[in-house]
Amino acid sequence: MVFSRVGITSFGGSTAAWLYRELVQRRGWIDEEHFVTALTICQVLPGANPVNLSIYVGSQLRGGIGGAAAAFGMVMPPFCIILMLGYFYSRFGGSPVAHAVLGGLAAVGVGMTLFIGVKLAGQVRRPIPILIAVAIFIAVGVLRWPMIPVVLMLTPLSIAVQRWLIPKKSA
Repeated sequence: MVFSRVGITSFGGSTAAWLYRELVQRRGWIDEEHFVTALTICQVLPGANPVNLSIYVGSQLRGGIGGAAAAFGMVMPPFCIILMLGYFYSRFGGSPVAHAVLGGLAAVGVGMTLFIGVKLAGQVRRPIPILIAVAIFIAVGVLRWPMIPVVLMLTPLSIAVQRWLIPKKSA
């Protein structure tokens, strides 16, 4: 049910923020470090990140059935809503009210995405990862460079920094 509610109430990139809120903050099913690790893994897998994350967490909690139920909960309710919205958009899409509603939903998605970014960035205590994130933001968001080449160029740098410049935690 948690995944169904997140699937229904989240829009666009804000889904990860809603999942963080439900899985880490409200339910305590996983801790913050586990969430970040799982989200990172889900981002390199094919498919939608929130669905991958729901499958991962559902399978961790209840095995294969839990993963399937979580994925179904994330996908099916929004799918039905999209079908209804598509119908209404085909009928009323030219209306200024429809454009205002869609603009508001886009703003909510951006705000929730920024929320999760700021929340997770607050955990970073080293300046180099923050500088890499700022460099990506400036290159893609401000200068409008294509994201894939920027990330491909900065990923090896980020890995090198983590591997060689940041001391390892002692066990």
